[in-house]
Amino acid sequence: MSQKLICNCNETMPLDSKALGLPIHTSLCRQEVGSFLKALDGDDAVLVACTQEGALFSELAEQSGKPLVAPLRFVNIREYAGWTQEAKQSSPKITALLALADMPQAEPVPVVSYESGGSLLIIGAAEQALPWADKLNTALDVSVLCTKAGDLPLSRTFPIYSGEVSKLEGFLGSFSVDWNLQNPIDPEMCTRCGACVEVCPEQAINASFQIDLDKCKSHRACVTACAGIGAIAFDRIDTKRSGEFDLILDLRSDPKMPMSQTPQGYFAPGPDPFDQALAANELLGMVGEFEKPKYFVYNEKICAHGRNGQVGCSACIDVCSTGAIRSIFKSGQGHVEVNPNLCMGCGACSTVCPSGAMRYNYPSVAHQGKEIKALATVFITETTKQNRTVAPTLLLHTLEAGAQLLDGLGRAAHIQSKQFEGLPSYVLPYGIEHIASTGMEFWLGALSYGFGEVVLLLSGEEDPAYRAALEIQVDVANTVLQAYGFTPRIQMACVSSSKDLSAVSVVMGQLRQHGPLPSLGAPASFGLSIQKRETLEVILEYLQKHAKTPLPDQGSALPKASPLGGLQMNSEACTLCMSCVGSCPEGALLDNPDEPKLSFIEKNCVQCGICVKTCPEEALSLLPRLVNVEQRKQRMVLNETQAFHCISCGKPMGTLKMVNLMLSKLSTHGAFSGSALDRLKMCGDCRVVDMVKKEL
Repeated sequence: MSQKLICNCNETMPLDSKALGLPIHTSLCRQEVGSFLKALDGDDAVLVACTQEGALFSELAEQSGKPLVAPLRFVNIREYAGWTQEAKQSSPKITALLALADMPQAEPVPVVSYESGGSLLIIGAAEQALPWADKLNTALDVSVLCTKAGDLPLSRTFPIYSGEVSKLEGFLGSFSVDWNLQNPIDPEMCTRCGACVEVCPEQAINASFQIDLDKCKSHRACVTACAGIGAIAFDRIDTKRSGEFDLILDLRSDPKMPMSQTPQGYFAPGPDPFDQALAANELLGMVGEFEKPKYFVYNEKICAHGRNGQVGCSACIDVCSTGAIRSIFKSGQGHVEVNPNLCMGCGACSTVCPSGAMRYNYPSVAHQGKEIKALATVFITETTKQNRTVAPTLLLHTLEAGAQLLDGLGRAAHIQSKQFEGLPSYVLPYGIEHIASTGMEFWLGALSYGFGEVVLLLSGEEDPAYRAALEIQVDVANTVLQAYGFTPRIQMACVSSSKDLSAVSVVMGQLRQHGPLPSLGAPASFGLSIQKRETLEVILEYLQKHAKTPLPDQGSALPKASPLGGLQMNSEACTLCMSCVGSCPEGALLDNPDEPKLSFIEKNCVQCGICVKTCPEEALSLLPRLVNVEQRKQRMVLNETQAFHCISCGKPMGTLKMVNLMLSKLSTHGAFSGSALDRLKMCGDCRVVDMVKKEL
């Protein structure tokens, strides 16, 4: 536990010291700063309920050496609870926020390292690229790739190339750039002596030392003048050039990077001079060694990307906006490979992964589950003390952008209370690294802990693919709830930017108008597992236990993108070849060594579709649905038939249907007449014996 210091700045919040069980300061950062300094003397952690003066308190703590003894933490109760139209009812929320901030921090995760020596390539038209090269050359190792000719400097202070980019990939400290030289003059070889300019009769060459091919009439006097240097060649065959760089400043109007979220170390500010200046300033700080968290964990064993040369699930590849994930097939087996240097930590790959092979780890779902469980438990306990039963609403938001929105909204609701709606007293904000990092198992888990509703606040900076993925997940989750007789409890609140206070105010007004929704049932005691499928199963058990309506015997239909579902079998087409069994990455399809029987365990199926693509008879199709928990766990028979026995030794050697099908197709072929056709009815051993006898 930590020492908690609450500041009611200039008494602008109606805080109840008795209800909170803590003394309340009114000027902790000014006249009462001595109380903060006294708290630093102890060995306990200190929790300050004020984020505005975080810099001041942190500086005082650093001077005292407090971070070496115990951590200093901050929590915002002013904008989130005190500056709102329902501030007088916000004591349970404040207590819950204090309890959340006081919880143990997540275990550290592995880090990904970058090393940049300051090698910078500036790409763009010469008139823009060269001035920036002059400015940055004293601090960075600059090279320029001119995509449009312009006057070159007289002195060669940095390398200058020309051409069009054909490939650009990599990340901070390791960019690879390919380009094609498109002009007869190679600026890498040109000494800028001006001899070519003097002899050109069409004046097709100027201070850019590039030939204007529209003016050139093929006199080739320039080639003769440059013979000693050899920088000019109209018949050059090798036009490919490449280079390795630590940083990229791309000034082209249309950079055409292959991903929507560009990697660290790559800057494409566009034509605006101010944006270019901001990018240049950032570049100056990107020399040295850097680290970032490794956001993900990947378990290849349960990945449903590919088997038997067939691609099944590619959800993580499709949603990744950084191009960090790629498909790998080897010997027919498919998996994905993630470049941790390109990964930006959005977590969308784990959200859409049906099997849990891709897992978000910053922090883990298990840690986040403990936090939201504590948040709900404390809030519900505090409202119960007030003789009222209120299920809180969980408001999920991206840490930085979402906090900016909610901070701004709280201030606006305090100063302009008639124009802006602050957070209702039952809405508990919870910041996560990125809004795309949570999925249906987390949201449904929150509902099982006692939250009445989950709201995802999207602040406008998300990649369109993330929004689309979240919309699909929300649809599936709400359909699951409706299957059990509940109303939809998960919604997305989308605003245009982190400054769009009016839009988020409207959302808060709507929440206040409909009030808190009742919980689904008694709060669950289980924890969220790092294994997605395990978490989903215990949640389904909880939902079934508290369901308002039972599921129909045939199950309830789910959207096409559901990770839950079964298989539909065309038994007339199926020959029980068992190709599907060998292709299933999750062990959902099973054969029987003693008899021709195909079984299925729905709990294990992730709806990847590899079995459907593998089936040679096209006898299988996916069946997105929700059946009761007991049925999901059962081993059910999809198809079975009689075995065909060897006509010589009687050993089973396939299905009757398969052998009959083979015989009907081959009986008209001349090579399988008479005894040859009978051999097809024998097992491999008896067939060899029969052939040897006939030869003797």
